[in-house]
Amino acid sequence: MADNLNMKRKAVVVGAGPVGCLTAAGLAKLGWSVDIYEARPDIRLPSSKAAAQQRSINLAISSRGIAALRTVLDEAATARFLETVIPMRGRMIHHTDGTQESQAYDRHGQCINSIDRALLNESILNETLGVANVRAFFRHKVASIDFEERSMVVTNAEDGQDRKIWFGLCIGADGSYSVVRRQMMRVVRMNFQQEYIPHEYVELKMPPGRHADGTPAFLLDPNHLHIWPRHSFMLIALPNKDHTFTCTLFAPTTEFNYLTSISRSDKLAWFNRYFPDAVPLIGQEQLLDDLERHPRSPLISIKANPYHYKDRAIVLGDAAHSMVPFYGQGLNCGLEDVRVLYNLLRTKTNTRELQQDSDHSQLREGGPAPRTGSSSDVDPVLASVLEEYSKTRHEDLVAICDLAMDNYVEMRHSVTTLGYQFRKRLDNFLSAVSSDTPSFIVASPDKAYSPQLETLSFTPHPRGWLPLYTMVTFRPDISYATAKKKAETQGKLLSFAGSALTLGGAMALVAGAISVGKYLRCAS
Repeated sequence: MADNLNMKRKAVVVGAGPVGCLTAAGLAKLGWSVDIYEARPDIRLPSSKAAAQQRSINLAISSRGIAALRTVLDEAATARFLETVIPMRGRMIHHTDGTQESQAYDRHGQCINSIDRALLNESILNETLGVANVRAFFRHKVASIDFEERSMVVTNAEDGQDRKIWFGLCIGADGSYSVVRRQMMRVVRMNFQQEYIPHEYVELKMPPGRHADGTPAFLLDPNHLHIWPRHSFMLIALPNKDHTFTCTLFAPTTEFNYLTSISRSDKLAWFNRYFPDAVPLIGQEQLLDDLERHPRSPLISIKANPYHYKDRAIVLGDAAHSMVPFYGQGLNCGLEDVRVLYNLLRTKTNTRELQQDSDHSQLREGGPAPRTGSSSDVDPVLASVLEEYSKTRHEDLVAICDLAMDNYVEMRHSVTTLGYQFRKRLDNFLSAVSSDTPSFIVASPDKAYSPQLETLSFTPHPRGWLPLYTMVTFRPDISYATAKKKAETQGKLLSFAGSALTLGGAMALVAGAISVGKYLRCAS
């Protein structure tokens, strides 16, 4: 038995978040022996869950993330996961006068799904550890990595001891401040851009209400993402299974500095001025306590290129592309990273194609070091897969980082304007008269999937007129870069048609209509 295990290819995944766990499950299904190393304690421990409640905002998983789960895991595992989510079919805009306005996400009734970050992480971790040949080591921090030697030094927080680990492939899924990425920069000419935007966020908690019989109830409609847009800042609320809402205040750093400097009564006056209907729902004391107790967290955007080194290392998820959270695509994009890499590995490699020399057969904990530095030590098939991933994925990741930044303006300001609402209706109308309905575009989130996603990562030429939000959120068969380019083309046509309406010229209006008509015919 030991000899059989030694012959398996050895991968180490640094980071036990959703991206790291899904990567580990995918590699194990392709025949790798996988060890996960996580610096933090096991998320399933009660102490870890308590800490997580103050650390991060809720997550919204949509079609891209669901498609990745179904591709790498299976339909049954995805169905179990979706039992823990709450579908949100649109935005509920809260105006300062207390009125509310529902804005559906999609004309087909598709939804994004709210889930607590800790619950999501625990669910995917449990599914991953149920896959054969996957182990997880918590409170093990990576100290250094030697990619030529294919080894890493890991410090065990329990006893303070360093251990040397051997690997065939190292995957960095360890977040925005990735140790693996920093170690790769020593051997890779990696372009790297990091930007902190001048805004921060802090979490607040809206407790459950009570039905007449005393059972818990939601204080707001749970099937909406609630937004209080206030131009330069905003409050949002996402539902939880326990009938609470996780509220997040996004604001410029200068605004938070002001709130920190004033008294509790002045803080309360500020909230009553901008969010009058939210204050009684959260509760005055709860709101003030959360504001003072919960940390202010930064918002960071990271772009890097390339994402791999030879045949032995790659970074995925936030380690490769942190983005601001305003498109709800951070999680979905990271899981899609795994799907894209998994498809490349599955279609271009198999156990026999990858070299199984004596070096790889001994890539086990405590085994001898493999050869270093020679070109013969590089598996050409695996190296070509990682290189193709870097080349084909980069444009998409830059696109979604930029789109996420742009969507902040939409959420905190544009959603309240007449121009935005007119554009959204026109987008939906043109989409309705021109676009086919793909088989996986349905209201049920567990069917937001198509078998083609298991082999063909993306459709090169999507048909018809499609709103940008639909392409990004509900069309996992359309790459981010394609969605961005298509939306830019459609935007220019709408601007031309809008200019014609503004000028009031009949000829110009006819020309605008002809241009849009030609686009629709070509796109179909």
